[in-house]
Amino acid sequence: MTKVRRVAAIAAAAALLVGVSACSSSGSGSGSDEKVTLNYWMWDDTQVPAYQQCAADFEKANPNITIKISQSAWGQYWTNLSTQIAAGSAPDVWVDQVSYYPQFVQDKQIVDIEPYVKKDKIDLSQYVDGLADLWKVDDARYGLPKDWDTMGLVYNKADLAAAGVDEKALSELTWNAKDGGTFEQLIAKLTVDKNGHNGLDPAFDKNNVKTFGFLPEWADGSQGQNGWGNLAVSNGWYYADKNPFGTTFNYDQSKLTDTVQWLADLSKKGYAPKLDVQSTLARSEVLDNGGGALTTLGSFNLAAYKGKTDQFGFAPLPIGPEGRKTAINGLSDAIYAGSKHKDQAWEWVKYLASADCQNTVAATGVVFPAIKEASEKSAQVREGEGLNAQVFLDEQQAKDGTFILPISYHGTEISQIVQDAIQSVALGQKDAKAALTEANKQVDGLFK
Repeated sequence: MTKVRRVAAIAAAAALLVGVSACSSSGSGSGSDEKVTLNYWMWDDTQVPAYQQCAADFEKANPNITIKISQSAWGQYWTNLSTQIAAGSAPDVWVDQVSYYPQFVQDKQIVDIEPYVKKDKIDLSQYVDGLADLWKVDDARYGLPKDWDTMGLVYNKADLAAAGVDEKALSELTWNAKDGGTFEQLIAKLTVDKNGHNGLDPAFDKNNVKTFGFLPEWADGSQGQNGWGNLAVSNGWYYADKNPFGTTFNYDQSKLTDTVQWLADLSKKGYAPKLDVQSTLARSEVLDNGGGALTTLGSFNLAAYKGKTDQFGFAPLPIGPEGRKTAINGLSDAIYAGSKHKDQAWEWVKYLASADCQNTVAATGVVFPAIKEASEKSAQVREGEGLNAQVFLDEQQAKDGTFILPISYHGTEISQIVQDAIQSVALGQKDAKAALTEANKQVDGLFK
């Protein structure tokens, strides 16, 4: 789900994490009568209430184990986690993401739970297909699935109505990297300048835009989960020679560079804000204040539109030359190799991946849990709140409609290299072919 996943932050929570002085449980041994406190870290503030309920239920069944939950925003989360690991005092259990866990494995910082899984006979078939395999490295396993997400579109209904566009038409949008297909036509039509001319009008003034037709995500690492990655894969591209653990990358291939250049050219045409203009505001904020009509949305952020469904609607991603493609991502929970209470940590991780906890999470409708039945329950909850979660569920269930984000070593370094290159294109400093050819050389160089 690096993510890569970006979740709205609570600033005070970062201070909470920084203030944790001894994050790994104190004491020693793993006897059943021992009173143990397990520290559990997560980044999504919207999920904290559900996991607090899971913790309360778990503590009732395991009275000698107390769960202490700490939460911080995405950026601070990984910085603080790295600091605590280096100090030898990381939390016993933390929410993990596919971009990060290979490095934890390589550095022997998380526990292989395969022996526990076999001993307790965990049914891996209960999870959405493919999610359990994300966390396997050869014969080892480093997590059990906790949730999943796919990508779609969110749009301002009033902007569509003003442009005379039927909302149902969005489910049949097509896209290609040459002329943008009907997707670009829609974006142009939704773009309106300060004199009321849209992007298809010869009188359109691209230098004085009131509402941009599309809001791209440019801070999207090396995966492009929130935008360019989905389009590029629908254009016939993939990240590396294999997944997981590719060692030769494809960031210089034309099916990607053409995609990135198309996105950057939207800004040149005035259909999207320039990166240096939009960078201080979240896309959701621009959409809320009327500065944009359409953008991408992860199912993990759908709950942010609760109570706003009269204003906003949801649609699937456009259909590319190779069909409609969306990243499917999932998270797990990792056990710290330095924890003094690994057996108790496993009991907590096992519970987090169980139907009991995942049904509790499903009842909030915030995310799709990894267990199939819990996913359906979450969709029903969201529908009851007026949120069209079926768009995301249909994408997950479509044959050949999803792809797995790349899992590799050096994930953090790759993310920065590729993001810097793509942002240089968005800023108009380089063309996509030149920027990404150089970036690909740097990425491949990490494995030599």
